[in-house]
Amino acid sequence: MADKVILNTKQIREILPHRYPFLLVDRVVELDLENNNIVATKCVTINEEFFQGHFPQAPIMPGVLILEALAQTGGILIHQKGFKEKTAVLLSMNNVKFRRPALPGDVITMHVHGAHLSSKGGKVEAKAMIDGELATEAVIGFALTSFEQI
Repeated sequence: MADKVILNTKQIREILPHRYPFLLVDRVVELDLENNNIVATKCVTINEEFFQGHFPQAPIMPGVLILEALAQTGGILIHQKGFKEKTAVLLSMNNVKFRRPALPGDVITMHVHGAHLSSKGGKVEAKAMIDGELATEAVIGFALTSFEQI
């Protein structure tokens, strides 16, 4: 049974400033604003540009792009929590661990919890799962700023 879509790609594009090839969230399937939780998915396809040069004989998704997908998922949570006048800019990544690669055909399910959210920034705890198995985890710090300040 397919997950219920809370936000589709079109709606995500209205929230995040990212565009192809850097928009790495396909849909949001769970959103619990009361508990600061969001679950989103990224479908990994062989047609992704990075597979042309990232181990083309045995293609794996670059780990930094999985981290970026987790950060973007956090950005959607921040926006949905009401911080809409500013954008989240990456400050830090701590306790990063890569447990398994993401391969063409995988669906990455990203679980992000807002551990600390404020009008200036915060931290999210993020996990990427593939087939129910932990693939990547990190604590991601961010600042909230206007586009004019970037």
